[in-house]
Amino acid sequence: MVAFTTRQPADTASLIDALTDLYALVYAEPPYGEGPAQVADFRARFAAERARPGFRLVTAEQGDQLVGFAYGWTMPAGTWWSRADDDPQSDVRNSDKFAVLEWIVHPRHRDRGIGAGLMRRLLDGRPEPWATLASDPRSRARSIYRRNGWREAGRSTLPWGPPMDLLVLRLDVTERARTRRDSTAAGDQH
Repeated sequence: MVAFTTRQPADTASLIDALTDLYALVYAEPPYGEGPAQVADFRARFAAERARPGFRLVTAEQGDQLVGFAYGWTMPAGTWWSRADDDPQSDVRNSDKFAVLEWIVHPRHRDRGIGAGLMRRLLDGRPEPWATLASDPRSRARSIYRRNGWREAGRSTLPWGPPMDLLVLRLDVTERARTRRDSTAAGDQH
């Protein structure tokens, strides 16, 4: 049985070692191929990101093992990804957005609905009208985002690694889709 927990910034300091270990495992995989320098960067970046406004972390644990996590924070209206090639449409740029920074599931625990559970809990009840994230177009996650309604709003060219797709999701769309899925699963006919 997997237990999901939504955590506030004060609840995250004790998890940094487990989060970093899982990050290292997942990002060592292709297409990422990250090593110790990128893992150290994640650890330092996470310490700063958990202090950002609107921060939320959701963890998935099976027994005492961390099997997944997702987190993000509020990107204020008028801002966009710092290395974006272009601005998004004005209604996205001019709104607060929930920036999803990481969405990670242990390789042995994939395809069990853990990732969907993490993302659903991460986005549930957010006050921002949009969610956004950067996705490596070579990753398996990119096709998952597409299937779940995320759409491309730009690209980001980094000095390292491949260009990233900048994606957005209208959060009220997430709520309507979840309501349809839940009613269909309960046997309702439309």
